[in-house]
Amino acid sequence: MITGVFSMRVWAPAGVLTSLAYCLHQRRVALAELRGADGQHPVDRSLLELKMVQVVFRHGARTPLKQLPQEEQVEWKPQLLEVPPQTELDYTVTSLTGGPKPHSPHDSQYHETTLKGGMFAGQLTKVGMQQMFALGERLRKNYVEDIPFLSPTFNPQEVLVRSTNIFRNLESTRCLLAGLFQRQKEGPIIIHTDEASSEVLYPNYQNCWSLRQRVRGRRQAASLQPGISEDLKKVKEGMGIDGSDGVDFLVLLDNVAAEQVHSLLSCPMLKKFAQLVEQRAVDTALYILQREDRESLQMAVGPFLHILESNLLKAVDPATPPGKIRKLYLYAAHDVTLMPLLMTLGIFDHKWPPFAVDLTMELYQHQESKEWFVQLYYHGEVQVPRGCPDVLCPLEKFLNTMSVYTLSPEKYHTLCSQTQAMELGSGK
Repeated sequence: MITGVFSMRVWAPAGVLTSLAYCLHQRRVALAELRGADGQHPVDRSLLELKMVQVVFRHGARTPLKQLPQEEQVEWKPQLLEVPPQTELDYTVTSLTGGPKPHSPHDSQYHETTLKGGMFAGQLTKVGMQQMFALGERLRKNYVEDIPFLSPTFNPQEVLVRSTNIFRNLESTRCLLAGLFQRQKEGPIIIHTDEASSEVLYPNYQNCWSLRQRVRGRRQAASLQPGISEDLKKVKEGMGIDGSDGVDFLVLLDNVAAEQVHSLLSCPMLKKFAQLVEQRAVDTALYILQREDRESLQMAVGPFLHILESNLLKAVDPATPPGKIRKLYLYAAHDVTLMPLLMTLGIFDHKWPPFAVDLTMELYQHQESKEWFVQLYYHGEVQVPRGCPDVLCPLEKFLNTMSVYTLSPEKYHTLCSQTQAMELGSGK
C-alpha cells in the first residue's frame, strides 16, 4: 500500500494493431485447417514455444506505514534491516529516459514517521528481502532450469526492469534479481523508474484529477457501511482504540500484516481479529474501487495495462526489430496496483495481495499453427482470465479482456482531466 503516469512513453504505433489483425487472421486460417469438422482443436502443448514473460510483483515485507495509537506497540528495531549476503547486487536507477533517478516524495514522507524502535515507516526488512530472493529463485527454476528460456546470468538484452521510485521497491527488485540470476550478470543492471507525478505503476490520485474526485469520500464512507461499521467498532473497542482517530480496516490490516510476517505482536486482539480485518479491508477497498465503475478502474490501472498490452503486441508483430523486445519484463508495484489489475482480469480472489506476490503473464506461440496464447499465473497458481475458455487463452481473447480497461496515454489524460475541465468551466 502506498500513500497518496506517463510511463514508458514509447507506445506501440497504430500500424501494430493492423499487423496484429492480419497476423491473427492468417493464424485463424491455419487453425481452421487443423481443426476437425466439430471446430474443436486441442492444443498440443509440446508444440508451444515460450516467447515472452511479464511479471508484476508486490514488494517484500516492510514496516507499517502508520503505527496504531496504542499504549503497547511493536518495536521495529534496526536489526530487522540486516541485508542477507545472498541478496547483495549492484544496480543503478535511472529515469525512464535514462537520466538521473528522480526525487522520491513518497520516501521523504515515510522518513517523517519514525516507529517505536527507530525504523522508518514503509521500510523493506530482512524478511522482505528473503521473500523477494525466494521469488527470484522460483522464477529461475521456471525460466532457467525447467525451461531454458533465460540466460543463467543477467543479460540486459533479455530483461527490462521497471519499478516505482520507492526505495522498498527498488531494493525488492534487487533481491529478486539476485535470486533469479544468482548474483551473476553480463552487463549493468538498470532499474527504470518515473517521477511520482507521472507514475502509472499504481493508481495515481495526485496526477489523475477525475480519479481523485471519484474516490474522494469513499474511504470514509466505506467505514460507515452496514457490516463494516459494526465490525470496525467491535475490533477497535477490543483493541482499546478510540473511535474517532482515523483508524479504518486498511490501517488495521497494514499493521497486522506487517506484524504477523515478522512474528511480532502488539495486541493479542489484533491477532484474534486478523481474518476479519483482512476481509473487511478487502470490502473497504472494493467499495472505494467500485467494480461497476469501469472508468475508475481504467484510470487506476488502464495505463499500466496499456504497457503490458503494448509488450504483447510488439512481441507478435513480425515487423518489430529483435532488439526492441525483451524476453522478460519485471515490474515492481504495490498491493494497490495488483488488486485492480486482478479485478480487470477477472481473477481477483477476494484476498489482500500479500507481500512478494506475483502476477505472471506468459506468451506462447504454437509452432505449427503459429497461433499465439497467453497463460496467466497469480501467486504461482495458474488462472483463467475473464473471457478465456481455458488456462491457455488465445491471445485475441486475452486482448479483448484487457481492452475493456486499457487506456492509451492520450485517453488517460482526457479521462483524468474531465472533472477538472468541467469545474474550471463552471468557475468553481
